[in-house]
Amino acid sequence: MWNTTSVRNRWHISLSRVLVGLVVLIAIGAALVQSLLPADLRLGGEGRSLAAVAVFVGSYLALAIGRIPGLRIDRAGIALVGASLMVASGALTLDEAYKAIYLDTITLLLGMMIIVASLRLSGFFSLATAWVMDRAKGPLILLAAVVATSGIFSAFLVNDAICLVLTPLVLKVTLSMGRKPVPYLLAVAMASNIGSAATITGNPQNMMIGSFSHIPYTRFALALGPVALAGLAVTVMLIALLHREEFVHGPRLEAPRLDIRVNRVLVIRALLATAAVMALFFAGQAPAKAAIIIGGLLLLTRRVKSWRVYAEIDWSLLLMFAGLFIIVAGAERTLLTPARIAAIGRFHLDQVPVLSLVTAALSNIVSNVPAVLMMKPFVGQLRDPGTAWLVMAMASTLAGNLTVLGSIANLIVVQKAAVSGVTIGFWDYFRVGGPLTAISLTIGTLWLWL
Repeated sequence: MWNTTSVRNRWHISLSRVLVGLVVLIAIGAALVQSLLPADLRLGGEGRSLAAVAVFVGSYLALAIGRIPGLRIDRAGIALVGASLMVASGALTLDEAYKAIYLDTITLLLGMMIIVASLRLSGFFSLATAWVMDRAKGPLILLAAVVATSGIFSAFLVNDAICLVLTPLVLKVTLSMGRKPVPYLLAVAMASNIGSAATITGNPQNMMIGSFSHIPYTRFALALGPVALAGLAVTVMLIALLHREEFVHGPRLEAPRLDIRVNRVLVIRALLATAAVMALFFAGQAPAKAAIIIGGLLLLTRRVKSWRVYAEIDWSLLLMFAGLFIIVAGAERTLLTPARIAAIGRFHLDQVPVLSLVTAALSNIVSNVPAVLMMKPFVGQLRDPGTAWLVMAMASTLAGNLTVLGSIANLIVVQKAAVSGVTIGFWDYFRVGGPLTAISLTIGTLWLWL
């Protein structure tokens, strides 16, 4: 049995290496043909299109899997290799690749990461969690408190970072109280996904959509905030219903004493900065501009060395974004003819339910950020691009609750829990995430449609 499994694994690894090699050879071959052959023998648009298709499909398949079997490369590396092959194939020049990167999105994400890092290093999140938990006197109240904390913080700050902070804190509190941690950890992940749908700064795909669409921060929040609030309420009800044994006739809870390290000066400073950036967002300032200015000013301190803030930043996510922008731009330039765009238009993407369903399905196949980038070229052709962007933001985010693999936030919670010996399996997640995704998507679709 072991030998059969080993042979199968080696065969999969060998096949993946062959396919990777084939994609690389096609891309580089196209580049060499363009540069070495006489002008009358060079590849035309068909050759560049073939190379672009190979790079685009290969990159997105690898991104969907999250790795390339037999190689130690992550999603960021895959995006970088795909971007470089788009340039190598001639689908884009180097200057065009530079211009394809939406610096507004990268800048906004970097600025928000610095702000979240400052809040975390100051001890604010630990302090806020302890305050909330101290007032949760019953299991159901504790669940609602976890959902509210995760959802509200994720609405304005990057949800992945919120999960990184809250998961160990919720684990520590629930285990010390003698409660089963799984329902509360599900609440952290699912509420962070739903809460992050409310604003442009809630998650990476919303930041991209904000940059592409130029929808004002306030309009975005007014459109999707009610959907997020309804989704958070449904989250509490579903988790309580499907984990009745944890919440029915629960005893009065006593909050444990947490060892919290807080620098009050840094907490006040980080909170003032957060309030300032939110005020600028709602006042109509460009989110990228406001975030990077406030984030930069937070580095001016004697109390925290800059490298500690840099260590909190997800540089690989920024790299993946840059690579994805280039991959999609190369595919868009070489593959999307007016005829093909018109053909895709026949799928009625201008209808809210259709666009919502397609976005949600695509987000669970290739992940939400790549899905948004894939859909981007078609949004401008729709009758109401503004509503279409809002639908995509809603559907791509809420779809992340379907399975444990649906979003990075989910994986962060599951991996952090596993380190502490708490297992959240596929079914543990799906039995709540499946119904929650269906209900919240229905609410969001009806809200934006009717």
